Amino acid sequence: MRKFTRNVAAAMSLVAFTAAGVIADTPTRGGTLVTVLGSNVRNLNSAVQSGIVTGYPGAQLFASPLRYDDSWTPQPYLAESWDVSDDGMSVTLNLVKNATFHDGQPITSSDVAFSVEVIKNNHPFKSMFAPVENVETPDAHTAILKLSKPHPALMLAMSGQLMSIIPEHIYGDVPINEVKTHPRNNENVVGSGPFKLVEFKNGEHVILERYDGFFMEGRPYLDKVVMRIITDPAARAIAYENGEVHMGAFESLPRVINRLKKADGLNVTPDGYGGIGPLDWLAINTTKGPLADVRVRKAIAHAIDKNFIMKAIMQGTASESRTGIHPDSPFYSADVEAYALDLDKANALLDEAGYPKNGDTRFSVTIDFGWPGVKPQVEYVKAALKKVGIDVEVRASADFPTWAKRMGTMDFDLSWDTVFNWGDPVIGVHRTYDSSNIAKGVWSNTQGYSNARVDELMQMAAVENDMEKRKALYAEFQAIIADEVPVYHVNTLPYHTVYSDKIGNPPIGIWATSSPIDMVYLKD
Repeated sequence: MRKFTRNVAAAMSLVAFTAAGVIADTPTRGGTLVTVLGSNVRNLNSAVQSGIVTGYPGAQLFASPLRYDDSWTPQPYLAESWDVSDDGMSVTLNLVKNATFHDGQPITSSDVAFSVEVIKNNHPFKSMFAPVENVETPDAHTAILKLSKPHPALMLAMSGQLMSIIPEHIYGDVPINEVKTHPRNNENVVGSGPFKLVEFKNGEHVILERYDGFFMEGRPYLDKVVMRIITDPAARAIAYENGEVHMGAFESLPRVINRLKKADGLNVTPDGYGGIGPLDWLAINTTKGPLADVRVRKAIAHAIDKNFIMKAIMQGTASESRTGIHPDSPFYSADVEAYALDLDKANALLDEAGYPKNGDTRFSVTIDFGWPGVKPQVEYVKAALKKVGIDVEVRASADFPTWAKRMGTMDFDLSWDTVFNWGDPVIGVHRTYDSSNIAKGVWSNTQGYSNARVDELMQMAAVENDMEKRKALYAEFQAIIADEVPVYHVNTLPYHTVYSDKIGNPPIGIWATSSPIDMVYLKD
C-alpha cells in the first residue's frame, strides 16, 4: 500500500460502500436499533481496552483514521487521505477539516498524536504501535507517524476499534499511563464517532444516540442504539426470535446458531470476522516430557478427528483451520500438513519416539480449559488420545484467572484455547510463536516454542511492505508451524452475526461490530 492515497470526498461521491459491499437500497434515516452485548463491559474506551464487548460501543463512540471494506482494502474515515513514504518509515494522515468531538471541540492532529501515546502506554496490544517513535503535527490537520522501521501492520491498526481517536483536552488531565482508569472512560464520555453516550449501566445496557455534528454528512442513519447486555445465550436466542432485539454479533454457541437459522425473519451469517480472526486450537507445552518430541505432537494430531469436532461438537457451524492465521485472512495458506485421522500412524510415531505401551498406556498428560463452553472438546481429546495409549487427566480451573495463570506460567501439558488474530499477523499471530515472548502471560508464547527460522520469517514479514512478498514469508512460516506442531490448529471459532430482515447494511465487514455502524439503518 506504498504511496496509497485516497480522497474521501471523491470516494464518497462516486460510491457508497458498506462493510459488506455496495448499498443496494436507499437507506432510511431515523429509528432506534435494539442490539445486544453478550457480556458485561469493563471499559467503553477502546483506546485502552481490547475485547469485542468494548469494541462494539467503542467503535461507535470513537472514530479511527481508517476503515476497511470486506476486501481488506483501507477506506477514508477521519483521514480523508494518507501517504506511506517510499521507504515505509513514515505515514502521513491528512485529516478531514470538519470533524469535532462530541463537545464541539475540533479534532486535530494533536489529538491523533495524543491518542497514539495513550494506546502505546495503555493498550495490551503493544506490537500495534511499537515502531511509532513520534507523531509530528505540522498543522492542525496533518499527522505524520514517524517509524523506527517499516510497519505495514500499522494500516490495519489504524482501523476498527484498534485506534480510537480520543480528546486530549479531556484525557490529558492525568499522566498518560493512567488514562486506562480515567473516570471519563465510562461516564460523560466525549467521543469522536458517529454516536454519543446517553447512559451506561453495566449489567443492563449501553444507550447511544446520533451525534448530529458527525463529520460525515447524513450519517449516522440511526437516531439511537440500545445495546442490551444479555449474558445468557438462551435468553439472547429468545430475544432474537421474539423481535426484542434487531441485531447481535459474536454468537458462537452451535445449538443457538442452528436454532436461529430456522427462525423466520432472521439472518444468521459467519461473514465479517476475518479481522477478528478467532481460532480454536489445542495448545501443547513443547518443553515438558514426551511433548518435547515433535513425533509425539504429530501423533497427537493424527489421533484427533477434526471432522468429528466440526460436525458433532460444532454442529457444522465452524470451518477447518490449519494454521495460526485465520482462513479469511489474505495471509492464510492452506498448503500445509493437515494431519488426517490416522491411528496407525499415530501409534507408529509414538513407538518410534520411544514410548511403548505398558498395558494400555504409554504415558500420562493433563489437559486444561478456561471456560465451560469448550469442555466437550476437552473430553473428546481425552477419549481420542486414549485410543493411542495416552492417558489424559482433565483439569478444570476454578475460574478464568486461574486458567490464565496456568497458561501464562506454562503450568500445563495440553490446553484447549481460543485466540484472535486481530487483523494483521504482527498484532495477534506473532505473539504465539515468537521465542522472545515465551511465558509472558496468557496468550503469549505459552507453548515454549522456539525456532530461529520462524523468528526470522516473522521479523522479515513485519517490515515487508510488498504484499506478495509478505504472503510468501507467511506461507513458509505457516508450513514450519504446521510441521512442528507447537499448536494443533483445529477450527475457526464460529462467530455469527444475527440480524432481522428489518436491518439494512448489517456490519459484516472484516471487523463485524468492532467497526462503525453509521451506515446501518432500519427498513420501513
